[in-house]
Amino acid sequence: MARTDAEPSGDGGEGGLAAYRLRRERELSSLYATARSLTALGEVDEVLPSIVRKARELIGSDFVYLSLLGTDGALTLGAAAGTISPEFSSARMPAGAGLGGWVIETRAPVWVSDYRAADSFPRHPGFDRLVSSEGLVALLGVPLLAGDRVIGVLFAADRTERPFEKDEVALLSAFADHAAIALDNARLYDESRAALQRLQAAYRVIEDQIATMERAAAAHEALTRVVLTGGGPGDIAQVLVDHLDGVVTIRDREDEVVATRRRGAGSSGADTPPERELLAEARRTGRCVHGRGEDGTVLSVAAIQAGGSHLGSLSLGRHAATDSADVRMLERSAQITGLLVLMRDARVEAEERVRGELLMELLSHPPLQPVHPALRDRALARGVDVDRLDVLVAADCPGRPAADVVRELHDASPEMSGLAGEYLGRATMLLRTDDPEAAARTLHHRLRRRLGTPVLVVADRVTGHDRAHSFTLAGRCLDVMRCLGETDRGSTTGRYAMYGLVFDPRRSRELKGFIDDSLGPLLDYDRRRSTDLVTTAGAYFAHSGNLGRTAHTLHVHTNTLLKRLDRITALLGDDWRTADSALRLHLAVRLHQLRAELDGAAAG
Repeated sequence: MARTDAEPSGDGGEGGLAAYRLRRERELSSLYATARSLTALGEVDEVLPSIVRKARELIGSDFVYLSLLGTDGALTLGAAAGTISPEFSSARMPAGAGLGGWVIETRAPVWVSDYRAADSFPRHPGFDRLVSSEGLVALLGVPLLAGDRVIGVLFAADRTERPFEKDEVALLSAFADHAAIALDNARLYDESRAALQRLQAAYRVIEDQIATMERAAAAHEALTRVVLTGGGPGDIAQVLVDHLDGVVTIRDREDEVVATRRRGAGSSGADTPPERELLAEARRTGRCVHGRGEDGTVLSVAAIQAGGSHLGSLSLGRHAATDSADVRMLERSAQITGLLVLMRDARVEAEERVRGELLMELLSHPPLQPVHPALRDRALARGVDVDRLDVLVAADCPGRPAADVVRELHDASPEMSGLAGEYLGRATMLLRTDDPEAAARTLHHRLRRRLGTPVLVVADRVTGHDRAHSFTLAGRCLDVMRCLGETDRGSTTGRYAMYGLVFDPRRSRELKGFIDDSLGPLLDYDRRRSTDLVTTAGAYFAHSGNLGRTAHTLHVHTNTLLKRLDRITALLGDDWRTADSALRLHLAVRLHQLRAELDGAAAG
């Protein structure tokens, strides 16, 4: 049987009434003390255990527990005082089930002296099983009301059959009212504290964002100052390490390091496989990418690009992770570095154009006329004295465009107080030096290293301010060197003086006379009979008179070779194979072949 009230028990006399009043006073005093103690608690996790502990002290039951009402109407155990099994502590009663569901439904206290015999409320098999397993017999449940809301049920239980007196029910109900207020206040306190924590967290986020914005503004101001003051990659790298720490490395379009700055711990900045892979991805995506270096540091790489041109890369290595603000700073720095590179390239291009124009004017200037004062002043403004430019250098690199060779000569020209440019399709330089041979070797080594491919360099001493003639000599000497099989060397025209008849146009008459005197009968016979006696003589001399190798080179039978040699003897005389005659004839054949190759190259 379930009851919602009960008559107070006691004797009807004055003594019993006095005892009853005294007991009520103690109960009320204990109730108020307990209520005051609950108000001193702030957190839900503190209030729940205190409620069930104080309620057990007030009512004197074997077991007291409190179930909280969830948003779905189900009851779950919040706290308990007394012996309890793990199964009971984890139980969850659906909405409207068991004695608790009836308390919530009626919003009034409900008790039963013997749960096993009670039948006036909806039973639930799960709750019945828990009550039975715990050995609970008498149960009293009172609602926890916060205003007009039921927030839970407070239960008192005994393991023996007993009725709950009206005073006990009223006492536990009053306590439940205080407990509900304390629990609701604790909930509000928890919510307020959580809201405060969220507010504090938001404030910290705002502070961090403000600090990040201030740092970004400071970095942007510093980067702008670098641009306005004409700074370079080293200044950009210094700004970044001042704001981000670690190691900042800037590379040019050839992946050569142009600036490195360090602050704090970070990677060495060396060119590592991970960095090259990150650079390839950064070039493909156009964004800053991240990875781990071989030493465990975090690598962030941004490509320096302008349009479709790759201008270099910017990398940051440090142990700390890179956040979004750092990424924006790196990407902005890469853009500004690209701007500086474009500005520098524009200045260099303009300077190269001016120097190239000066070179062209000097090479096309008549040697006997004085240099125009305006031309002289323009050269002096660039630290070049045109009257002291006494050596001309020509360079040839079939593996690279002439513009690439010219650019490297431009880079070297300030060091040598010279002028560089492209003249008649050939990379050319005018400079002042006392040692043309050393200058040729120095420039050859520089071009070989910077271009990464074989290159020929020839220097010629300018005489009588006839720079155009020196250009012709150097250019034709390059052609002779290539005909002789040279592909990678720095030298002077003097080193090839024996071939001067070939590459010096002023001696073309001498060359023709020498060849006609030495080879005239053979050339005339080949022209009339469509034979190739001159080639036969050349192969014969090249193989030092060895008939087998000569025939093999000419792809003819030995008998055929012998007939040709007999014909040469008939045309030149029996002494053409003697030492002096053979030397003269061999030189004439070689000069004739070189002239033919040069004329063919010029025609092509």
